[in-house]
Amino acid sequence: MKEALREFFGLGGYTRQPDGAYSWKHLLIVAVFVGAMIALGLSLGFKNRKRGAAARNRVLVFAAILIDALEIFKIVILCVGEKSLHPILLNLPLFLCSIQLIALPVAAFSPAGRIKESAIDFVLIFGLLGGVLGIVGAAQNYNAYPAFSFTNLVSAATHSISGFASIYIAAAGLSTLKKKNYPITTAILLVFVGLSMIANELIPYNYMFLKSHDGTPYSIFYNMVNGNKILYPAIVVGVFLLGIFAFYGIKRLVDRSKKQ
Repeated sequence: MKEALREFFGLGGYTRQPDGAYSWKHLLIVAVFVGAMIALGLSLGFKNRKRGAAARNRVLVFAAILIDALEIFKIVILCVGEKSLHPILLNLPLFLCSIQLIALPVAAFSPAGRIKESAIDFVLIFGLLGGVLGIVGAAQNYNAYPAFSFTNLVSAATHSISGFASIYIAAAGLSTLKKKNYPITTAILLVFVGLSMIANELIPYNYMFLKSHDGTPYSIFYNMVNGNKILYPAIVVGVFLLGIFAFYGIKRLVDRSKKQ
């Protein structure tokens, strides 16, 4: 039992070979976690849609606590496994998906106002995208670790919570996507982009995949410009900004159509 636990958590390194990206085990994990993410997000969202703001917000509070608790537990296990604090530098919340470790608690615990509304908008826009990319497109993880391992399962869980929060916000009608909050939502993204670029140079690392695609779907942009060190990150960030613009733009069009 002790050896089985050590192997599951990867303490001292995994002895099992990686199963590979899009192996049947990877696809099984995708089906289970994505299915649960969608089902719970929609069911709880529509169930709470007509409830008051406080009741609808409780689900976000639970999701925020759970996603951070899992991430902290993961980092502790990694530090024990490597017997150093180095894993902390490699698990900063500076990927598009892991920004939710900060944005989701802000959305859940902030008092009513523009900061809360903007954080909710941010989770709505990037939670599902980051969640799906982190579960389905995590080729680098499944090529490096066994599929049924602590590393991959906790990653799938945290990404699923991110996606769940996005779906729940939409189904529960929590997001306002007010025009006045557009600059704040954009600023949240740009601050993390700036921090990621600094961390990538100092650690160094590849936060937000701004230096290379690392086997993720970002390879589309990377190959498009032959890995150009300026154009590649510019396109990646540009796509993120376009996503924010699209959400707020569609909301404005919907509001206009209702007034006519």
